[in-house]
Order: sequence, then structure tokens, then C-alpha cells
Amino acid sequence: MPKLSNKAAAMPASPIRKLVPFAEEAKRKGKKVYHLNIGQPDIETPKVVLDKMHNLDLKVVEYSHSAGFQSYREGLAAYYKGFGIDLNPSNEIMITTGGSEALIFAFQTCLDKGDELIIPEPFYANYNGFGVTANINVVPVTAKIEDGFALPPIADFEKLITPKTKGILICNPGNPTGYLYNEEELETLRDLVKKHDLFLFADEVYREFCYDGATHHSALNLKGIEENVILVDSVSKRYSMCGARVGALISKNAEFMAAALKFGQARLSPPTFGQIAGEAALDTPQSYFDSVIEEYVQRRDVLVDGLNKIEGVICPKPKGAFYAIAKLPIDDADKFCQWLLEDFEYNGETIMLAPATGFYATKGLGKQEVRLAYVLNQEALVKAVKCLEEALKVYPGKI
Repeated sequence: MPKLSNKAAAMPASPIRKLVPFAEEAKRKGKKVYHLNIGQPDIETPKVVLDKMHNLDLKVVEYSHSAGFQSYREGLAAYYKGFGIDLNPSNEIMITTGGSEALIFAFQTCLDKGDELIIPEPFYANYNGFGVTANINVVPVTAKIEDGFALPPIADFEKLITPKTKGILICNPGNPTGYLYNEEELETLRDLVKKHDLFLFADEVYREFCYDGATHHSALNLKGIEENVILVDSVSKRYSMCGARVGALISKNAEFMAAALKFGQARLSPPTFGQIAGEAALDTPQSYFDSVIEEYVQRRDVLVDGLNKIEGVICPKPKGAFYAIAKLPIDDADKFCQWLLEDFEYNGETIMLAPATGFYATKGLGKQEVRLAYVLNQEALVKAVKCLEEALKVYPGKI
């Protein structure tokens, strides 16, 4: 049998999905499983999107331009203008197959084999996979749970910069922490990027989800590094339409956009149905977001306040997105999360969590931490917290 590539061997399994077989087996045994492991919201997709898709009158499902339908890009330009970001829809916005493809195209366009990309950890686990795909080296700089996962000191970034360093990647608000970088933190990053002439890749797919009066500041609003910033966006979480698989790659850097488009041409075009849904979603009324944000705040408070009442549990309160990282009094998060599905139940119920080890690049970190997504209704979250509380009372590896 022919040998597979080294890249295939290096590609990490998803910490979010690797426990799925254990969850399926638990369900076969009759257990109810509360899924807090994955960011799949149960919020309804906006009615304007569903109505558009139900009433489609297409005779041919055709290719779009490799950069996406012009009408959609024009609509997105109007959307970003609402955030003080002026974009030319013809050459500064490219529609992609989800935010994932946007990041892969960005890495392929900007980084060569062996180049280094600094990312504050814990970070979205698939960044590791995208790094393997692009043959680059992910260099973590560690944010601490004791600081609520705030941006690490700039001195920590400086120590990691080498001649191979080509960029910094941030997710704001963050997955998996829910941390929202403030304007001052972003400006310190801006100064560092400018000093070393680096790319700043900004994953802003959770832009709309900011809580407690906090404001999101886009990397594209940072003055003096306009051509260094590469923005990644997606419709998945904003409109609760993860399956549409439509995102965007955005930059004021004309050379970058022209080069990235060649990767877009190689895959022909982004999905037609997803673009139609994404364009329709731009007409979503503000009332939709108001109600969704109110719901997420309530869910966050149910989950995070409930977790912090459990003895030995530490969980900073997120300012954005719909994730939280909790530190538990356990020996090993991977073992604990599997044990929850294989060996534990409380009143016929259990929970599925994502071990945080997969969100760190530094070996050994996250062993006592789990990521939780508060994407279930409040009643389910109350029961899930109770399950966790009871599980910690009997887990053999509790410390």
C-alpha cells in the first residue's frame, strides 16, 4: 500500500469532534447528551434567508465570479460601511467557502513553507490544521485564565519574533475564550505589527456578539497598518447558518487581494446557494440581533455563573462570542470528557465537552480546562451544569 503524506500524519484531529463516536454510543445506550462541545447555535436562521431559499426560481445553478457575485460583494461593502470600514466591492472583498477557506487562502497567499505565525493561545483548534495545510509553523503566545484570557503582554510577542515571523493571528471576539480585545490592546498590536512589518490576520466572525455594553473594534479600523490587515469573516454564526459555508476575505492590500484571487480561481467559485442565502441575510432586521444577543447574555450567565458556584471550578465571564473556557479540578480533560460519555450519567443524562488541550499549541497546557459553547436553551444549560456538578463529585481523577 502506498505511504500517505507526512502532512496527512501531521494533520490534527478536531478536539471538538473527536469524541463524537463516544457520544453516539452513549445515545445508543439511552443517555441524553447535552452538546456543549460545538458552536452550532439552536437560534433560528433569519426569516428573510429562509423565505429567499424557499422561493428560489432558478433554472440553472451556475458558477459565480471566483470572487463571488458582484451584488453580494456590493451588499457586504454596505454592511461594513456601517462599522466605519470603506471597501471597494470589486477588488477588496472576496467571497469564500466559509471563513475556513478564507484563512487557508490568506495563509497560502502570505506565508511560505516554514514561515512562522504567532497566535495567542488558547485558539480555535482548526488554526493548527490550517497551518499544517499551508506548511507553516504556528507559534503560540499564552494567554492566562487568571487574566481572563486578555491579550498577553507585548513583550511576550517580542520574544517570539524571528526572521521567519510573517504575521500574527487574532480572533476577536475569541473562540474558545469569548474574550473581546479592547481598543487599547488592538493599538498595542498595531504598533508591533507596524514595527516589524507583519501581517495581522483578524478573524472577526463573532463581531455582532458583544455583551455588557462592550464595543467591537475591527482591525480594519486601525490606522497606519491598513495594508497589513487581512480580515476573515463568515455568515455561519452571525446568522446561525453554519451549513451555508460562505465567508469572506477582505483587505485594503491590492497585491494581496489579486494574489488571493488566483487561489479562488483554482477552486472555481464559492457556493451559489450559500451566496444567495448570505446576500439575503444582509436584510436581517436589527431586532433579530437584539433578541439573539439578549438570549446569549442570559445563556452565558446561566452557564458561567452556574459553573463558578461549583467548588474548584474557575470560569472567566466572556464579553463576546458564545464560548467559555473553564478550569476544573480534574487530572486530565481528555480523559474526563471521554469518561463523561462512557461511564457517567445523572438521571439518564450526561454532557459532551471539548477538552481544551486541543486549543493550545503548547504541549501540556489546557489539561485541566474544557471549552463550553452556550448554544443550548437555558433549561438545557441548567441541567448540563447540574450534570457537571454531579460528575465532579464522583470522577475518579478529581484533584
